[in-house]
Amino acid sequence: MDAVNESVAGMSLGEERVDLETVFRAQYERIARVIAGVTRNPARAEELAVDVFLKWERTPQAHGENAEGWLYRTAVRVALNELRRRSLRSRYARVLGFLMYGKRGPAPDEIYSARQDVDRVRRVLSALEPREAELLLLRGNDFSYQEMAAALNLNPASVGTLLSRALQAFRKEFIRRYGHE
Repeated sequence: MDAVNESVAGMSLGEERVDLETVFRAQYERIARVIAGVTRNPARAEELAVDVFLKWERTPQAHGENAEGWLYRTAVRVALNELRRRSLRSRYARVLGFLMYGKRGPAPDEIYSARQDVDRVRRVLSALEPREAELLLLRGNDFSYQEMAAALNLNPASVGTLLSRALQAFRKEFIRRYGHE
């Protein structure tokens, strides 16, 4: 059992509150990895992970036995919001004719195609219902069904069904947008 689980278990047994530093040290790296897995920007993910912990500290109802789940749920939502912000910024930049990320030399076709695929997946994820996107992102980060249930406050027996529906929604949205799988 890791430190935050022990802390969370301790909180539910009567401790008033686990301090931010304890939870931060126990979960920061994994929270940052979850966010980086979505945004593909490790530096920005580190900044966003700090924001997640600050939100946790300011949200007393997030403390207690569901603290770890709250942290992961919030991390996924923050990452999805970052994707949406980036998408909007990119759209505005194209409309205005500006290049946001500097000039790049021509890349080989395979690199371009791979980047295009990643962008398509991100756009489709940002169009899904939040819970569907959260399930897919947590599963993509190797969370077990039990961990996903805890993070999203779900019945563990329903995670498989919900994940299957999320995959179907992803597939349907992808085909609607891009015409093929």
